[in-house]
Amino acid sequence: MDYQHIQYLRHDSVAELRLNRPERLNAVIKPLYDELLQALQDAATDTSVRAIILSGEGRAFCVGADMKAHASGQRSAFEKRQYLSAEQQLCKTLFSIEKPVVSVVQGYAIGAGAELAIACDFLLMSKSARLSLPEVSIGTFIGGGLSYLLPRLVGLAKARELIFQGDRISAKYAVKIGLANKRLSDDNFRDEALAFTRKLASKAPISMALAKRHLNLLSNQSLDSTLTSELEGMCFCATTEDWQEGVDAFSEKRSPVFHGQ
Repeated sequence: MDYQHIQYLRHDSVAELRLNRPERLNAVIKPLYDELLQALQDAATDTSVRAIILSGEGRAFCVGADMKAHASGQRSAFEKRQYLSAEQQLCKTLFSIEKPVVSVVQGYAIGAGAELAIACDFLLMSKSARLSLPEVSIGTFIGGGLSYLLPRLVGLAKARELIFQGDRISAKYAVKIGLANKRLSDDNFRDEALAFTRKLASKAPISMALAKRHLNLLSNQSLDSTLTSELEGMCFCATTEDWQEGVDAFSEKRSPVFHGQ
């Protein structure tokens, strides 16, 4: 696909989807959402892709909705709903796609930009990056499943603080409260993020998909249901070639090479 608003980059088994509206600090518009969703679907079906990076070109990850485009457009109520629904579908895909997704934030992740970053499996922030959820402060509302995801990550009290106050928080604070996984250097954040994601890409893809599904989508099950579904997962993995490769590599004291079979 000839993308206009994102870049689709490959780093061996890692696909990087980079928001590419740097002149607008990667503020989101409907065509960007559409392209990003298509790129995610392409990466999901490409068996050579084992992990995905979501990043932004230029000085910011994403500053949220393009308010200039909002002010100049004459959209119907239906068109507005389609725009808002596109973010919901995109965040759901980030959360549920079978491959691990790593968001890499530099500069700012604000509003919808923060929601995209939080919907990923891992959130990495450069040292000087800032994140905020100002929706309540400007008379709009949170999206991207945030009222479901955020309390699970930081607890209800901190989720209230981040949403009700809407303050910009630092990478250091985000790591402290469990919102972000790592704080990266400002100079080499892309290389550090790629090294982090390559490690994910080296894992057994079938096992990874099962682990993500259980943690993201099935964690609200009862203990008995969880034990049953985990048992099914273990039994299934034991039938794969990757399971045998893991056993052989351990006994031979070498790194395993998985093929997703």
